[in-house]
Amino acid sequence: MELKAYTPDEVARIFQISKHTVYEMIKRGELQAFKIGNKMRIEHDEIERYKESMKAPTRKAAPEQQQPAASRQIQARLAGSHDFLVEHLVKETASAQGLQIQPTYIGSLEGLMMLYRGQADIAAMHLLDPASQQYNLPFIHQLFVYETISVMRLASREQGFIVAKGNPKGIKGFSDLARKDIRFINRQKGSGTRFLLDSKLLANGIAPADINGYENEEWTHLLTASHISRGAADAAFGIRSAASYLGLDFIPIAKEQFDLVFRWTDENRETLGKLASFLQSAEFKTSLSDIEGYDISELGAMIYKNTQPEETLNV
Repeated sequence: MELKAYTPDEVARIFQISKHTVYEMIKRGELQAFKIGNKMRIEHDEIERYKESMKAPTRKAAPEQQQPAASRQIQARLAGSHDFLVEHLVKETASAQGLQIQPTYIGSLEGLMMLYRGQADIAAMHLLDPASQQYNLPFIHQLFVYETISVMRLASREQGFIVAKGNPKGIKGFSDLARKDIRFINRQKGSGTRFLLDSKLLANGIAPADINGYENEEWTHLLTASHISRGAADAAFGIRSAASYLGLDFIPIAKEQFDLVFRWTDENRETLGKLASFLQSAEFKTSLSDIEGYDISELGAMIYKNTQPEETLNV
């Protein structure tokens, strides 16, 4: 019998997600793949297995005994920036609350646009507005005029240079990125990290063309840091937790705000209400006790809200 296998592009079309999310699923072990030469392939049976694993658990019962719609597992779509805390939130809400959140790690800007277009229920973002030097809210105010929106703080986190252990190239600041002996690895356009990097380069009078590797992009902090870990690059701009995870050195540059943006509708009201309450719970905060590079003192704080009903935003 002929084995049916798909490319990551084909899998992305099947699931209606980006191909970069498919690669992330493979990297995290959520989707098993194999290589033919340097080409990645995913078997048809593996795609079916993943579909089944994402379905809400059910129990056999007579039709009249089946659970009502309100008690079934609820789903929400999250799009935006990749972060370890977001990954943790997705896992914790599934295990502790029975809420199935489907993440698409596509960058802060595109995540916010997906929320604006109604393609997501939650956006994860950390976008610095260069004019006001304020995070997230200037972009949100421009896009969402009539929609029902609330913004909750997830954490503040450290951004800076990720370098090899011991910092063998002696990297100290942005001017070092323009050195001929430094190989840089960048984040993709639209990511909050890229926004912050570009604003810092502009402030320091450094042209992207002067940076060796500025055009080389990765889609997550961990993938970016892995270039440093295996010696494929000398410096990256990213978060402390990614450096710590791979045993790399970190040079702090800035502290940024990472927020979750909720777009409330009649369809997702119950889901988002439960998620907002869980974000503020002692249970979730306790589960974050061992993290590094984050300040969770404002975890669950309401940063902004407009005209939601009180029962929706009792947080």
